[in-house]
Amino acid sequence: MAAHNELGELGEKLAANFLEANGYTILARNWRVNRAEVDIIAQVGETLIFVEVKTRSTDFFGAPEESVTKRKKRLLAAAATAYMQETGHEWAIRFDIISIIMQLGKAPELTHYEDAFFPGL
Repeated sequence: MAAHNELGELGEKLAANFLEANGYTILARNWRVNRAEVDIIAQVGETLIFVEVKTRSTDFFGAPEESVTKRKKRLLAAAATAYMQETGHEWAIRFDIISIIMQLGKAPELTHYEDAFFPGL
């Protein structure tokens, strides 16, 4: 596996652990439909949360969360719609971003952006 894929996988594990430690229930990881993938689908209370995890080894080229493009947001919205149809979910949803910087020799810096965006706005 390429180093950037390993970094991304480690970041997703850290994000899932963080969410669970904060009372979220993880429903799915790396859920795919067509060309869209949701890194983590979680639930807290009756709210379904679609989480995009961005992990970088440095912020030299900008913060990880800045790389969530309009295209990615559209794909996440399409995946969310498909997931809700598949599971029959009809109540609140939210789109979050978890940004992680993992510099060698330092503790990971994790930032959770709740309700980070709403596709289409």
